[in-house]
Amino acid sequence: MYGLCDCNNFYASCERVFDPSLVGRPVVVLSNNDGSVIARSNEAKALGIKMGDPFFKLRELIDRHGVAVRSSNFVLYGDMSARVMNVLRSFVSATEVYSIDESFLDFSGIDTDSLDGLGRRIVRTVGQYTGIPVSLGIAPTKTLAKIASKLCKKYPKLGGCCFMHRPEDIEKVLRKFPVGDIWGVGRRYERKLLSAGIVTAYDLTQMPQEWVRRNLGGVVGVRLWKELRGEPCLSLEEIPADKKQIATTRSFDHDLTAFGELHSRVAQYAASCAAKLRRQKSVCGEVRVFIYTNPFKENLPQYYESRIVKLSVPTDSTLELVKTTADILRSIFRSGYAYKRAGVILSDILSRSGMQRDLFDPTDRFKHERLMEAMDRINAAYGRHKVITAAEGFEPFKMNRKYLSRQFTTDWEQIIRVKVRDKPPK
Repeated sequence: MYGLCDCNNFYASCERVFDPSLVGRPVVVLSNNDGSVIARSNEAKALGIKMGDPFFKLRELIDRHGVAVRSSNFVLYGDMSARVMNVLRSFVSATEVYSIDESFLDFSGIDTDSLDGLGRRIVRTVGQYTGIPVSLGIAPTKTLAKIASKLCKKYPKLGGCCFMHRPEDIEKVLRKFPVGDIWGVGRRYERKLLSAGIVTAYDLTQMPQEWVRRNLGGVVGVRLWKELRGEPCLSLEEIPADKKQIATTRSFDHDLTAFGELHSRVAQYAASCAAKLRRQKSVCGEVRVFIYTNPFKENLPQYYESRIVKLSVPTDSTLELVKTTADILRSIFRSGYAYKRAGVILSDILSRSGMQRDLFDPTDRFKHERLMEAMDRINAAYGRHKVITAAEGFEPFKMNRKYLSRQFTTDWEQIIRVKVRDKPPK
């Protein structure tokens, strides 16, 4: 048996842990630079606020309904996520952290009759220890566990835990579960399935295996089909797989028109991506840079452009990646536009140890490696941005985070202060 534990409205729930006045109120969390909505409480969802809605378009609704607004506090959310995951690990032999707010659990070896009670105890304990409400789905496969966890959110009477293991119960759920909501079915495949008359997850399970193989991506589709039919095909990955793509993208706190300002931002993004590459001991063979203007300022001229460059030799060097992204930016930059967002995306990622060296490579790779190691050690010991490239600028760019809460769990200067009365109340 597998479980999928999902933190409910995670970012908003983290904010509520340290500010009880937010309980019962609509809450939204904004993206970097307070640009758009990236998380909502159930109360905010009920008001019709959608993911990705621009903040400036919601101001009237927010004021009218007293919606609480918070800037994204990823340091806090990351620490709270680690606390939730540690609680989960205390109950099972193995876990797979799937995202910042989701984790798969391995319930193998545990008596089936006790799983429902154990699941409810996990939900209660996570809530008691961290303050974060969670939904736990338990089922014979990871895909079915994912479906079961969604049922918890839809049906509060389940009490946060859905144990779905009897064939008749699974069939009943799948007959009503939309095919587009299945884990792993994207919009393209959803349209394809609906056009074939496959509306529910149960409809998909009734299709011949060969049809699934031809129409749903071969082996990947067959694995999904088998998982829905109760046959485990996806094992737990206890060690996180290396990322196949690494990106740093940001909206700016104000529109940028000068190449120099844009260049500094892109250089910072390239340096951030390079550091992430080195942490997972990888190199990249492909670099993409994009820039675009603000689509919501319809009175201004609009421009969007991106370019991909294939590297002759894969690298993880900040120096090389900063230079490459600068060259790309120079080729796509156009004056006369007010840029709102830019990003650097690294792909064609492979292990550093498996990289084939080029005998005719003019770059001293060993020198670069030693330099990067020294830079990473200094930045780890003394804080980020202590050693940087000149292209990044001497001051890190400040984000617009007007509604930022404190670092309650990671900074001694920002922990909760408790007021103690001198005398007990009468």
